Amino acid sequence: MPLSPTLPRLRVRSAAVDAPGDLLARVPDEVDPREVVAWLREGDGMVGWGTAAAVRTRGPGRFADAEAWWDELRAVAEVEDEVRLPGSGLVAFGSFAFSPDSSSESGLSVPRIVIGRRDGIAWVTHVVVDDEPPPAGHPAELLARSNPDLGRLDPLVQSDGTVPAEEWPAVVSAAVTRIEAGDVDKVVLARDVVVRHRDGETVRMAPVLERLERRYGATWTFAVDGLVGATPEMLVRLQGGRARSRVLAGTIRRGPHGIPRAPEAVPEHPVDPRLRLVSSGKDLEEHAFAVRSVTEALAPHCVELHVPEAPYVLELPDVYHLASDLTGRMVSGATSLTLAAALHPSAAVCGTPTAAAAAVIAELEGMDRGRYAGPVGWLDGSGDGDWGIALRCGELAPDRRSMRIFAGGGIVAASDPDAELAETEVKLSAMRHALGLGQPASIP
Repeated sequence: MPLSPTLPRLRVRSAAVDAPGDLLARVPDEVDPREVVAWLREGDGMVGWGTAAAVRTRGPGRFADAEAWWDELRAVAEVEDEVRLPGSGLVAFGSFAFSPDSSSESGLSVPRIVIGRRDGIAWVTHVVVDDEPPPAGHPAELLARSNPDLGRLDPLVQSDGTVPAEEWPAVVSAAVTRIEAGDVDKVVLARDVVVRHRDGETVRMAPVLERLERRYGATWTFAVDGLVGATPEMLVRLQGGRARSRVLAGTIRRGPHGIPRAPEAVPEHPVDPRLRLVSSGKDLEEHAFAVRSVTEALAPHCVELHVPEAPYVLELPDVYHLASDLTGRMVSGATSLTLAAALHPSAAVCGTPTAAAAAVIAELEGMDRGRYAGPVGWLDGSGDGDWGIALRCGELAPDRRSMRIFAGGGIVAASDPDAELAETEVKLSAMRHALGLGQPASIP
């Protein structure tokens, strides 16, 4: 992609402020929902809005083109950062299409306003372009505003996506047949559901984020260019020369009120599904494929790479996941975006072997995933940053009045088609909750 000969010159100022309370309450409804950005976990993180600079990329070079643009942009930016914490100063938020063949654009954007908090320290970042005057007033004035409609949900309705739910088991069966034929070892298949505003109005972003952040605080709640969700999977975090990646693969449902659900158990002798998860050959096989792919991608960039011998069980409100946290010391000088590009797509969202699994996905899913299951996150002027995998998410349509929500699961030879449908329904519950939608009555 040829870079613009007239990149904007950004002037960035981050100033410390008093604790801002609920970060999402500062996001006004009147801003374009596709210009709202967020990266939150357990109350800390960043929210922002507006666009000071942006780049859109496509195809196999989407990561490299975005990084080349970022290198030029940060080289000419003027940055005054009195906070000096991860996320202060010059920051770009990004999201990238899952497939190089996707019609969806990828890219990076620099918000005009960012409000952040980390370890009890809060800040406001203002970004102005070229010779624009600096914003009037003190940065803390932003914190005096509060969205009065944060708790009001939009009236939304849902309908079938590309493949109706009742047809999904047949898609899974076709994938199992391909695995048994030796075409692929594992493939991750996803389905979508369409959600529309009942009155044809714009879907507001802040209430969706607020419900995700409140219910799924242990995950990373995100919004970038209309992509919104709460991912439990950190593709890569780079900070101070250390890289970390969390791998999730292998899932089992939790019952109501957080009680473990074990359908085959009698009430007098309940079976904790966490024990079934860590002893399930199907789930352990799926997890091992995912860990191996991440290990191979990080190895050229890291030394002292620690790979756990066995996964642990990550507990979320709706599900349990098998999880492994890999860490290493960086030696290659790569940025967090470079690492995200190297890690994508992992076996956790594509399958293995990668090329064969991607071909099966393209053949069987019948849809363009867009940015679902692609990297989403942020990086700063030093190249450090956080990149998650866009899971438990929805992508707002260009008209802002509808979105597609997504869920998928890893298919191996031992997969049961009906159980795989049930797993996608559990994973869809995160966005259905955030949007104020109920569970379809016809789905278990």
